[in-house]
Amino acid sequence: MRPIKFIDLFAGLGGIRIGFENSFNQMGFDTECVLTSEIKTHAIKTLKHNFNHKLFVGDIFRVNTNDIPDFDFLLGGFPCQPFSSGGKRYGFLDTRGTLFFEIERIIRAKKPYGFILENVEGLVKHDLEKKNDKIGQTLKTILHVLENDLNYKVSWKVFDSVNFGLPQSRKRIFIVGTKDEKINLDSFKPSFSVIKDIMESGLPTLKNDFADKLLSQFDIKDLYGKSIKDKRGGNNNIHSWDIELKGSVSKEQHIILNKLFKARRQKKWAEEIGIAWMDGMPLTLKQISIFHKTGNLKDLLDDLVEKGYLKFEYPKGIIKEPTLNGIKRYRSYDKTKPKGYNIVTGKLSFEINKIISPDDIVPTLVATDMSRLAVPDGEGLRRLSIREGLRLFGYPEEYKIPTKENEAFDLLGNTVAIPVVKAISERVAECILTKNYLTESVTPVCTA
Repeated sequence: MRPIKFIDLFAGLGGIRIGFENSFNQMGFDTECVLTSEIKTHAIKTLKHNFNHKLFVGDIFRVNTNDIPDFDFLLGGFPCQPFSSGGKRYGFLDTRGTLFFEIERIIRAKKPYGFILENVEGLVKHDLEKKNDKIGQTLKTILHVLENDLNYKVSWKVFDSVNFGLPQSRKRIFIVGTKDEKINLDSFKPSFSVIKDIMESGLPTLKNDFADKLLSQFDIKDLYGKSIKDKRGGNNNIHSWDIELKGSVSKEQHIILNKLFKARRQKKWAEEIGIAWMDGMPLTLKQISIFHKTGNLKDLLDDLVEKGYLKFEYPKGIIKEPTLNGIKRYRSYDKTKPKGYNIVTGKLSFEINKIISPDDIVPTLVATDMSRLAVPDGEGLRRLSIREGLRLFGYPEEYKIPTKENEAFDLLGNTVAIPVVKAISERVAECILTKNYLTESVTPVCTA
């Protein structure tokens, strides 16, 4: 029996490839990757470190389909992009210029047996035509092209990695198709884990002013599950002024800050200021004095501005500018309005924005904040390690990311949950066994 041949597009760390090969190999198939495509430099370095490549290409837009070897399956975690505004035709021209177009043109030319595509959950309702539609125009276009234009039997479903033995909630849509049968994407047996199941121990902990101030105010276990940010409240939130990160804060200033970060979100102020409401507006001295009365309010506020807890700024109004594609809307400072006091920092302003509880799971990991997650280690705190990051996606222990830490987290924040791919691929492999695809014999319909 010849090997199952596949191509890996938008490969990233190669997670889809690993899940696909693991399932097929365990079911007795040999596999062969005949083409890999990736453009990000540190991803290419990582892919070449962990895999042997028969053919490695960069920008798939530049690859002629005649230069692609024949293959059985196309794998691809393609970015979500809008299609043409005409979109009613659901055809080849609608997708031109998008990355899905590259998948479409390759499938059209090479006619593989099947494909496994992955995307963010937002693809489901991307470009909704009507508010109550279950799926948007983008996904409708993709499904129509795959089913009606390219003649594949297609299934799709959103999966959450937390149900596949990973301590991370990561929801992604998978679109799977074969020439013969729709793959059953229901009734996978769930399995669960928590962070402590994948944690390393005894690693160096943070030794800096931020960590010292945090641990001086809180017992290590009291930090479990806490977020560190200034623009929201709640029982699981720690503000910079709670640990006096930027300087000393009096009891009254602490009260003012706690009142302000809630009041600044109230819609009544927008009407009073004369701007469209926004979630977090600067409030004037007069407005703040309504909910906090004290004789030296301005001095207290100005001191918080000087220390960096607040900023004194104009409110932002909505600007509308005509463009070739319609009206562009954005926020800009309105200098015709009075200045006010506003909270300075968001979650990415601190080197740690969340401390993970060992008995919990992590939310969806994204590239922008993976390096800002912290875990307890002994009596200290440290950043999530690269190995822990790999385990959160189900990568094997021998997998290495030979890049800088920030580049590694960038790649991890955009990768796939391997156990989900593996489970889906097992269903595909079962269908191939039932259909005897490789021997081209006719057998009963696949019911996997």
